[in-house]
This record gives sequence, structure tokens and C-alpha cells, in this order.
Amino acid sequence: MDYFAAVRAFVCAAELQSFSKTAHELAVKTSTVSRYITELEKDLGIALFNRSTRGLVLTEGGRLFREHAMLALQALDDAREVTSSLNRTPQGVLRVTMPPAFGRRHIVAHLPDFMARYPAIDLDIVSTDETLNMIDAGVDVAIRIGVLPDSSLMARRIAPHRRIVCGSPAYFARNGMPHAPQDLAAHEVLRLSLVPDDKWSFTRAAADAQASPQQVLVELQGRLRADDSEAVLALAVAGCGVALLPTWLASTALREGRLQHALPEWEARIGRAEPAVWAVYPPKKIVSSKVRAFVDFYAEAFGEPPYWDDGLAL
Repeated sequence: MDYFAAVRAFVCAAELQSFSKTAHELAVKTSTVSRYITELEKDLGIALFNRSTRGLVLTEGGRLFREHAMLALQALDDAREVTSSLNRTPQGVLRVTMPPAFGRRHIVAHLPDFMARYPAIDLDIVSTDETLNMIDAGVDVAIRIGVLPDSSLMARRIAPHRRIVCGSPAYFARNGMPHAPQDLAAHEVLRLSLVPDDKWSFTRAAADAQASPQQVLVELQGRLRADDSEAVLALAVAGCGVALLPTWLASTALREGRLQHALPEWEARIGRAEPAVWAVYPPKKIVSSKVRAFVDFYAEAFGEPPYWDDGLAL
């Protein structure tokens, strides 16, 4: 007996309550369906159906077997889908949303290579700082930065998200270089209006490995606030104040000497939780090959540590 074929026939017959309808559905003979059920009942030592002129009615044993059989068949289908998808060519339209600043620098910059590698994928890019509802917006994958809220979405960390305190050489020449986080209270600080408060959190590893790390929370002040990280970068380069910028944004200016890294021995954050760069996608038992191809490509392209941190003292 082909056991899985017999179980499929049983589950279908339980739903349609008819051997003839099951045979039509499975494109086999009615006698084949009847034989499958008879062989299953013989193997299990129990009747699965009560047969009457009105049709088939599951017995108590039949209901129990159906419940577990459906789980087994679903698991088999999932296993086949996952395995066969490995050889399936990623294709179709991939709708991606991303923050504009990060997207321009680190997603769009690699798109030519991605599209050359996957010629059957078409891309629909949505650049926005708004956190879209992925289901309502028909988004396949979202690039998000920071700390993810609890949700039913799936997420993969594809890069760390480090921030550093920095300012222009001209600014530090006028105002002095801060030597401890508390010194920032006397500096003109460029702040993001998207951040809920005006505090930066600092952590420094203790000299003694057995001791707890040192932590400092600094309240800030400054005349300039912006809702765009690229605007804060431009203001910092122009010498308007000290900024806490992500390395993916500030690394070029740091390497070119237009910005200087302050407090390099301290790890700085907005808030206490550890942020990251994430690829987020709707929850599905099986991730589509086009989404998996995109996420794997960018995780590989960014590297660990990410290429934008190369050569920086972090």
C-alpha cells in the first residue's frame, strides 16, 4: 500500500463524504479509493467510516486519525516546498520599503549587482521613514533600523547599527574636545526630533573584566533639531555642533577628515537597547525565494563587521 496516497485519499473522503467525489478529485478510480480506505482500516485495526446511503460519516477513531493525518500531510507538504524551493529560480515583483538615507547609500548602491545576479526579479522600491503596515501596503520585505517592537513579523539582523559622537575639526577647535560623556552637557548638540527625549546613553567596558561596565546617561542641550539624519550630518560637517550619528552615515566624512570621532572609548546609544539593521517580512511558514534571495544578498554585501565600519576605531 502507498501509505501517503492512502492517507490523502482518506482525508479527502472525510471532507467530501463520498468515495466517488474523492476519486474525481484525486483523478483515480472509485475502486482505488475504496481499496485505500479498506487497507488503512485493516492496518489500523479500526473502522474509519460509518457507511450509509447518505454518505460517509467518520467514526470516533476516524476523527482522531484525521486530526493527526492532516498535521502529517501538512508537514510533508511543507518539507517538499522548502526543499524544492532551493532549486527554484527567484522571480517576480519584489516590493521593498526602506529608510531614504540608508536606502540611498547601502541598498540602491548594490542594486545593479543584485539585479544582475537575479534577472527574473523586478523591484518596486518605496523609500520612506514611515513604518508601513506591510500587509496593507503589499510589502514583501522592509529594511528597518533601530530596536524592533514586538510584533508578529519575522525579522533577520543583517548588520549592527552603531552610533558615534562626532563633530567637525573647526567646531572642536572652537569649543574643545569632550573627554567624558558629562562634558557634552556644555556643548551645542545637534538632536534628532524623532527621538523621544534629549538624552544619550553611554557605556564603557570596565578595566577589570569581573567588574560591571560603566554607564552614563547625559541630558543634552542645543539650538538645532532636525527630523532627518542627513540634515544632522550636514550641520555637523558645517561646524554647528556635536552629533550622534550612525557609522553607516558618517563613515565617509570621518575618513575624509570632515568629522572627528569624540569619546571613542565609549559606546553611545539613543536609549539603552541594542539597535541593528533588520530585514523584516510578513510571517509565513515558507519564505519566498525572492525574499530569501534579497535578504541573503544584502547580508553578504554588508559583511560582518559591515564594510562602512572598516578602518574606524569603534
